[in-house]
Amino acid sequence: MGERVCLVHYHEIGLKGKNRPAFERQLVTNLGRALRTFPISGVRRAFGRLVVSAEDGRASSELAHAIVQVPGVARVSLAYVCSLDEGEYCAAAVRALGEAGEFKTFKVHARRSATTYERHSIDINRLVGDALCQAFPDREVRMHQPDVTVYVNVVASRVYVYASSAVGVGGLPVGTAGKVVTLLSSGFDSPVATWMVGRRGAVCVPVHFSGRPMTADTSEYLCQDIVRAFEPAGIVGRLYVVPFGERQREISLIVPQGLRIIIYRRVMFAVSERIARIEGAKALVTGESLGQVASQTLDNIAAVNEVVSMPVLRPLIGSDKQEIMRRAQRIGTYDISSQAADDCCTLFMPRRPETHARLSKVLEAWDLFDHDAMIDDLVRDAEYLDFDQCPSYRPPRDLSEMHDELLSRKR
Repeated sequence: MGERVCLVHYHEIGLKGKNRPAFERQLVTNLGRALRTFPISGVRRAFGRLVVSAEDGRASSELAHAIVQVPGVARVSLAYVCSLDEGEYCAAAVRALGEAGEFKTFKVHARRSATTYERHSIDINRLVGDALCQAFPDREVRMHQPDVTVYVNVVASRVYVYASSAVGVGGLPVGTAGKVVTLLSSGFDSPVATWMVGRRGAVCVPVHFSGRPMTADTSEYLCQDIVRAFEPAGIVGRLYVVPFGERQREISLIVPQGLRIIIYRRVMFAVSERIARIEGAKALVTGESLGQVASQTLDNIAAVNEVVSMPVLRPLIGSDKQEIMRRAQRIGTYDISSQAADDCCTLFMPRRPETHARLSKVLEAWDLFDHDAMIDDLVRDAEYLDFDQCPSYRPPRDLSEMHDELLSRKR
């Protein structure tokens, strides 16, 4: 019996027509980076799938588990690679079915892509099916909705045989949808929103607004842990941290109490947009869910949106908290976000925040302080930390040069 490989199946990439090779190449690049700690000999394209080979010829379940976490991967199958010898691929089918776990019913699905092989798909089905019936006489063949399907793919001079598959995260390869800046806190919502946009192929550049120096920097370290939790997906290139606490205090002393949150968020959006321009990003991303808190009503969302000209994506807008927390558990950020940490979201909060702010009143409050100077200072004070997890991330030019260039572009 030949080597064992991981067959990587994808779905959306296969629908991209003439652009499909570019998406496949990006997925190959991303897999190479995600698997750099594994002893693999290569990742190659073959018969509408990707084949990941191990140096010792024995791909493991650990390798498959790492692959399923990469955006763009629909399924991963541990497959035996055999010659055209009937005895060899029938024996591989028996072994693959035996490794599939508990089952009562099965079927064989053969596909012949090599027209030079004399046996047709129906003949292969019968041949392999007979071998499996002899090996598992107490199991039943069922053509519709069996517990296990044994796949036999004949490609050129090779036969790929597999039964069990692990479900991947799906989506598109990171790096195929441009760059976005995400507003990241250490709570549940914004990490999930960041992951969801990364799963759609975007390179994510999170910006965290810290309550420092008015609060401890705990939230900053939690955000770093969240970014590290994204390591298998490889969606983040750089994390920015903006110390916002002192500026919030200034706003709280000037702005009417009910409008504080809206003004805070307008400043955060304006700073994030400026960083997005520096990074060459095309959109902002937030973890807002409609009506979840006072700042997330339609009126207040509109009042905050007015300050930026860049598109703002809200992938969680129709989700409730339970859905978001279940997603956080699946992507590995739940335990991190469960830890209590003061950040700018808990600092100088009003007793009765406005839930349906009028834009005219918001603009009046906005003009009570020098918001342009505050935004300039916050951008200039931004700190950043690079993460070696996203091969598609390209850092901007020297930040000091870009700051001077962007500061001259007053709205």
